[in-house]
Amino acid sequence: MRGMDADRRDPPHPPARATAPPDRATARAVRLAAPAAVLAAVAGAFAYVGTVDPNEPGHYPVCPLLRFTGVHCPGCGGLRSAHAFVHGDLAAALQANALVVVGCLALAVLWTVWVVRAVRGRPLRIDLGPVHLWTLGVPVLVFTVVRNLPFGGWLHP
Repeated sequence: MRGMDADRRDPPHPPARATAPPDRATARAVRLAAPAAVLAAVAGAFAYVGTVDPNEPGHYPVCPLLRFTGVHCPGCGGLRSAHAFVHGDLAAALQANALVVVGCLALAVLWTVWVVRAVRGRPLRIDLGPVHLWTLGVPVLVFTVVRNLPFGGWLHP
């Protein structure tokens, strides 16, 4: 009986090989994958908005807040602003929604910082405290209120 069990044993496994660490170029490519994917998505969205004119009715839904209340939200005119921005008309982009133009420029700076940190092998950390959130929120609130007052008509899209 014992001899039969010895014949049924599996042969010994070869020793496990240690995997070689990825080279620097591969590691850098892995770190840049997420920023590259975000850039591709944003470029695709801007390409679509640049191609399909939001000034022509029927291509995009109407802002529900504007439709039901007549109040312009902070994003109203954002697609028209992006369309003008893609076509290089900065004045029209600012007139459609200045907040979107400033936001796009701020996000471009943030994306650049992300890429630089990824190349250097450092993670992007964004720790927003209450002061930062108020610093971002108050201008958006002021922009929204002013554009809906009679003298803020120049901020309407």
